[in-house]
Amino acid sequence: MTNIRLVTKNVKKEIVEGISSASTIYMLTSFVMKSGVDLLKPYLVDAANRGADIKICTGDYLYVTQPEALKGLLFNQDNVEVRLWQSNGTSFHPKAYLFNHGDNGTFIVGSSNLSKSALTTGVEWNVVMEKDAAFETFEDAVDQFLKVFYDDQTVPVNQETVQKYESRYHHYHKENPNLATTWAKQEEIELMLSNETDETTPDIVVDPAAKYQTNIEPRPAQQQALDALETTLEEEYDKAMVVMATGLGKTYLAAFFAKWFNRILFIAHREEILYQAKNSFAHVIPDRNYGIYNGQTKEADADTIFASIYTLSMNEHLQKFPQDAFDLIVVDEFHHAAAKSYNRVLNYFKPTFLLGITATPDRMDGKDVYAICDGNIAFQLHFIEAIQHGWLAPFHYYGVYDDTDYSQITWLGTKYDQTELLAAQLREETAENVLEAWEKYKQTRTIGFCSSIKQAKFFSNYFNKHGYNTISLHSKSMDISRNEATQQLERSEIDVIFTVDLFNEGVDIPAVDTLLFVRPTESLTVFTQQVGRGLRLHDDKHQCNIIDLIGNYRNADLKLSLFDTERTTTKGKKKREVMPIVPNQCEIDLDIQVIDLLKELNKKKQPRKEKLLHAYHELKEELGYRPAYLDMHLYGNVNTKEYKQEFKSYAGFLNWAEQLSEDEQRVFLRYRDWIEEVEKTGMSKSYKMVLLSYMLSRGEKDWHYPVTAEEVAPYFHKYLTEKEYRKQVDFSDKKTRKLWEYDREKVARVVEDMPMTKWSGSSKGITTFEDGRFGLGFDVDEADGTILYRLTKEICKYRLHAYFERKGDKAH
Repeated sequence: MTNIRLVTKNVKKEIVEGISSASTIYMLTSFVMKSGVDLLKPYLVDAANRGADIKICTGDYLYVTQPEALKGLLFNQDNVEVRLWQSNGTSFHPKAYLFNHGDNGTFIVGSSNLSKSALTTGVEWNVVMEKDAAFETFEDAVDQFLKVFYDDQTVPVNQETVQKYESRYHHYHKENPNLATTWAKQEEIELMLSNETDETTPDIVVDPAAKYQTNIEPRPAQQQALDALETTLEEEYDKAMVVMATGLGKTYLAAFFAKWFNRILFIAHREEILYQAKNSFAHVIPDRNYGIYNGQTKEADADTIFASIYTLSMNEHLQKFPQDAFDLIVVDEFHHAAAKSYNRVLNYFKPTFLLGITATPDRMDGKDVYAICDGNIAFQLHFIEAIQHGWLAPFHYYGVYDDTDYSQITWLGTKYDQTELLAAQLREETAENVLEAWEKYKQTRTIGFCSSIKQAKFFSNYFNKHGYNTISLHSKSMDISRNEATQQLERSEIDVIFTVDLFNEGVDIPAVDTLLFVRPTESLTVFTQQVGRGLRLHDDKHQCNIIDLIGNYRNADLKLSLFDTERTTTKGKKKREVMPIVPNQCEIDLDIQVIDLLKELNKKKQPRKEKLLHAYHELKEELGYRPAYLDMHLYGNVNTKEYKQEFKSYAGFLNWAEQLSEDEQRVFLRYRDWIEEVEKTGMSKSYKMVLLSYMLSRGEKDWHYPVTAEEVAPYFHKYLTEKEYRKQVDFSDKKTRKLWEYDREKVARVVEDMPMTKWSGSSKGITTFEDGRFGLGFDVDEADGTILYRLTKEICKYRLHAYFERKGDKAH
């Protein structure tokens, strides 16, 4: 068989052959039709059943993809993942099929989408390449596919997202009955207002070795974090989270921590982070050998491996390593879209310890990295605290009024419609306003953060016309590399680099002393990362000037809280003021129009119920099923306590949001007092929920029957002593410390005294403790037992997790 060949008809034969023999199956098509899915599904089902890693990515461009086709791709198997590219009007035309099995593989790229005619009888041109004939191209194709697949513009295909797509599909086709005319019109719009914001593999920038000492020692912040991690190890945690502001050296911290382990795996989602981390580790532990494991390089025999999550999550790569291959796994900033891939990798390996590191202080804006560490935060240092310690440069923040009316721009859940946003941004008067503010407040070296390549080019051209030397730097830049651009900025050969998300992570330019924001803040995580670009200490600067255009966009008022020294002490009790209280070395200046705008936005804050409902639906679409209470806590973009505050229980919220079945609603309304009691009962210790956990452990039929303290004692003791951190939190006072060695009678007395007597005394008859037996103060109908069991168990799991997480935060 020829290694590279052209196929002009019946490419189905080649695709079926690939599906039938491959262990990895990747498909990328601009649209899918039911006819194509029906044609290939039997073969895909067989492949899925034999354990093949299957990923399919398609798009919603012009709503050609049929909802029925997406429904046909709902396999409900862990090794099958389907995602939908949300084009927002930008063309999405790829057609590629990749099949891999060890050293063998096939790569098909051409004109055939996933439809019956395109795969069989249609006039199509496709080039089929064997892996051995084009190895580097094949590996590059796999790498590029995974970048598209896990891009933030993709969403998982599940029951929830298909339902939403189907609604939009029918609305679009009702509004646009003549698809051909619409297609031509959309293409014309795209040529005028292209928003090329997708990012290809960037050139890699690493710090030159000459900048570092041979024997490097931890900085004060790193030493504090190391001490906290040592305590965490002593308390027998097997996973923990460290939150350190950008500029404090969280990667170096990981390297210092890694000295205590022999084999280390460092996982990240950006290529440049892998190379920088390798460089940092080599300075801290020079006598180890280090390897990169990504799309292009497979150095699997090293002591310490720096791996791309996209590559490592592929079954064929993952299973090259024994499950106990690593003592320590370090996970850098979690990439939300790739959560399933992280879970696959972390569920596979059995390390001694798992360390998550992040620079993002706002838990509500990116919880995934917290979830993998079970919410255990060993150490946390916000950039405000670091500035107060003198470990980061102070800032002077200038809020400049932006008269763009963002309320007229469509909000797509996580970002503004890029075409509409761009049309509003490219205005001469806006550019004039920005230039004037920059000239007034700038220092020597500026990074300008833009929301699109078009906008970056627009501002760069405008500044250059007015006598300045600036460049636009982005994923499509051909005339200058990122490395050269940063060096030119450091040498003051250019005044401004206008960029699109290239400096969020992985690249440090300590000499930068001015940040210019000409984009709305859509993500507090990204905004925090970008602010961090200017706060590193440098001999040539005494502060960082932040020039920020503020309009009536989402999060305009919320983001200022990031600069507030009281953000962690008020806990929502104090009404948030427009002007935050910043460290003594820092200042905030806002235009009068900005102050008026922020006051107005403060009055019009999104009602809490609406916010909670939005967060719920957002997570439900991501998971594909109704989030449990603990799911909302670990992954949801909201403070879970607010569900209890607003609705008295999470189940109460589900009832209000019409998310309960008829039977669940009936049970909830009948036993509401019990559900709300489990939610609200005080927990100075975990004992009540441990007692309830034992009752639930008896199963759906028997859980609600009374129990004795002697019966509960073995479970109670084991739960509180099997994890050192539980023992240290709730079993270490004078009375209970004596019970580390199990004594059933003494443990039973503790159970009888604390959870049983106290809970029955505070619950107003909802629980009872009579004749040595603790139970419920009401009868549970046999028909209601299972549903009430599930509702109760959700609350119990959540409250135990949140309790020890909270106590752990205080301890660290």
